[in-house]
Amino acid sequence: EVQLQASGGGLVQTGGSLRLSCAASGFTFDDYSIGWFRQAPGKEREGVSCISRGNGYTYYTNTVKGRFTISSDNANNTVYLQMNSLRPEDTAVYLCAAVMLDRCVAAMEFWGRGTLVTVSS
Repeated sequence: EVQLQASGGGLVQTGGSLRLSCAASGFTFDDYSIGWFRQAPGKEREGVSCISRGNGYTYYTNTVKGRFTISSDNANNTVYLQMNSLRPEDTAVYLCAAVMLDRCVAAMEFWGRGTLVTVSS
């Protein structure tokens, strides 16, 4: 059974930090690119960051560049999203997803349940 378990969300003040984790199981982790997405109330889901299979190329949406860092622990099938300098507009449910491609796409193959990040002003 494929599972993507996101954790690490919570309530933090503006300027604070959180580290999200995405623990994967049930598929060959090295064959998949893993992405973080988020969805805020009343807004469409957006791609936040992605780490590509193979070369580990990383992608960030413009609004998080320089603040968020994605990394992968292939030995433990886990992807992390370190989020620093958090802003109220980062408030959303964060989800991780996987796809057997060299990059993340909107139509990812596997999705996990999200973890809620709330940034207070």
